[in-house]
Amino acid sequence: MSFADTLAQALAAPGRAAIPFTDEAGDPTRPLVLHTYRPASFTPDSPVVLVQHGMNRNGDDYRDFWIPAADRHGLLIVAPNFDNANYPGAEVYNNGHVLLKDGTVQPREKWGYAIPARVFAWLRQAGITRREKAHFFGHSAGGQFGHRMASTQPLDIFEAIAVGNPGWYTLPTLERNFPDGLGGIGLGEAELLRLLRFPLLILAGEQDIETSGPSLPANPGALAQGPHRFARAHNYLAAGQAEAARRGVACNWTLVPVPHIGHDGDVISRVCASLWFDGAMPDDAALRGWSKVEAGAL
Repeated sequence: MSFADTLAQALAAPGRAAIPFTDEAGDPTRPLVLHTYRPASFTPDSPVVLVQHGMNRNGDDYRDFWIPAADRHGLLIVAPNFDNANYPGAEVYNNGHVLLKDGTVQPREKWGYAIPARVFAWLRQAGITRREKAHFFGHSAGGQFGHRMASTQPLDIFEAIAVGNPGWYTLPTLERNFPDGLGGIGLGEAELLRLLRFPLLILAGEQDIETSGPSLPANPGALAQGPHRFARAHNYLAAGQAEAARRGVACNWTLVPVPHIGHDGDVISRVCASLWFDGAMPDDAALRGWSKVEAGAL
């Protein structure tokens, strides 16, 4: 049975599923699990949201964060899980395994950033979706993954990309080597312009302002971007705007501060779903209420 058949069978009925996935076109030695949710109202013409978990490698939690929006809007949720055993550390997950330990640049098909597009291609091949483009959301380490994916991959299959509260950013410059910048890995001006032109959504919790802790990157490149995630988000937007101005083009990114909210993958997921599918930020009372609940998973 082909993987398309496996997907079709696993997603034939509404509900949650956990589907083993081997990325034969990339690195088949590093399997994943696709945590999915199909609401009863989903059709092949409904939106598909690819959801990227944080450092806790908890794709099942991140899938579940999106279930209320999926039920309201008929969304198919697919959350690939990059477990610690097969994707150990930030270099292999957050940084996409672009570089080997000796600094060698891997072939592009082996970069982790190519996986979401291949998963969406399988969904199309299986007949699960007729959509030509997917939504992508990543939070925390998944936000690091997401903006680096947007920086390095073809973007024609993405209807929208949102990243929430990344710990630090790969700056949109070819003058610094990856992961501090985009230099040294075979990218050029065309890829940089593609990134600047894409309507990237950056979600930044206004209370995501811790200046130390085990989940906050403290490498020199990260510290140079600001003392905390909220400041680093603004630094990244400013860097994109400056690079676009140098080239005489528009930077189509948007930064949306999220009032009252810190480093909370559950709430930032709700905010993103509301912006995309309800067309508005949740009201202030809702955000205040959510801020009083124990923070959702990293």
